[in-house]
Amino acid sequence: MTDPVYRTILLFDIEQFGKRDNVEQAYLRRVLYDVVDDTLRAADVDETSRLRADRGDSVMELIDTQVSVPTLTKTLLTETPALLHSKNRLIADSTRMRLRIVLAAGYVAVDELGGWVGRDLNHAVRLLNSDPLRAALRDRGEDCVLCTSDGVYEGVVRNGPLGVRPEDFHRITVETKEGPTVAWLHGAPRAPGSPAAAPALPDAPGGLPATQHNETHVERDHIGMSGGTAHGDLNFTIGRPESGDPR
Repeated sequence: MTDPVYRTILLFDIEQFGKRDNVEQAYLRRVLYDVVDDTLRAADVDETSRLRADRGDSVMELIDTQVSVPTLTKTLLTETPALLHSKNRLIADSTRMRLRIVLAAGYVAVDELGGWVGRDLNHAVRLLNSDPLRAALRDRGEDCVLCTSDGVYEGVVRNGPLGVRPEDFHRITVETKEGPTVAWLHGAPRAPGSPAAAPALPDAPGGLPATQHNETHVERDHIGMSGGTAHGDLNFTIGRPESGDPR
């Protein structure tokens, strides 16, 4: 196994991917690649500064530390929604793609099988699969919703870099078996006393947490492949695309 290196961790996941047929899934994967690649190009992320892991309905990116995280955050809040809108306006509503996005950072190692391992990566995946993030996307009309780790919020967002408004984020807390995990969700929290969200879909196990003011609590840990629950560290095989592969 390699020594752990510090990287920016960027995760994208397609909502309701498992409910689509094979043709729609193949199409959405191509659109996902286009959106991710165009987002990273807009943030001045060079091909040599990133590694990708493909999970079928998700894309994971490890990004070198020389890449500006404030610029990446701004791009995720501005360019990514615009890219999704431009794609979705040309397709049927049944094929519309909506994304959960997590921006985090931490130490990641590569094992002898070419997989990524590390607690910080596990933490980011748990945020991606958490009920608050799923509920936020389900309750809103937007095409995507962004969640940042506590470290990214405190080190970047809280300082209010150009194009990023810290007051547009609110704190959430996800209860896991290791203890509470704090993160920051972009967009206004659901107001106290507002109607509860729709029941969870098949790929989003568990009910929705109650919301009080600007902090949300989840009753159990959600982590793993396609919304399931995995025990122990996660390991994802990675590799750069071969020449000629769609990006």
